[in-house]
Amino acid sequence: MSIATFYIIEPNSVQATQIGHIEYVIFLARYFAEQGAKVYINAQDKTQAETIDEHFWQQQSENYQAHNLVGEGPHYGTPIEIGYSQVRPNRNRQLVINMSHDKTNFALSFTQVVDFVACEEKGKQQARERYKIYRQAGFEMQTINIENQAAT
Repeated sequence: MSIATFYIIEPNSVQATQIGHIEYVIFLARYFAEQGAKVYINAQDKTQAETIDEHFWQQQSENYQAHNLVGEGPHYGTPIEIGYSQVRPNRNRQLVINMSHDKTNFALSFTQVVDFVACEEKGKQQARERYKIYRQAGFEMQTINIENQAAT
């Protein structure tokens, strides 16, 4: 069965900031890749995808994880691929970490979805819409509160 996990971002958490959110996404991507998953990070746009890529390069050497932007990297891909709503993953990926606010219908092609519920009301409403899409598609739904959890 496919699983969709929503991480709830609390207003006063580190993840409520743009940099904190990106660092947490990198932490999750690294965690899942180390478990053997082929991960796709779906950024909001090209600029955010490039920012995430840059943050991967800035990780401590012991935390480095092979990754690439869509259209770059080795022929058979790396454990982590970074793209955005106007592009699609080039290779077979099992898990998507969604940072986009769009109605990500393409996420239904993954067996596992990681998504986020933002602090502000508009972000919460957009997350509710994505939640409905996943639930109607038969995903098993989970929520996790990430307040006070630090990405290391």
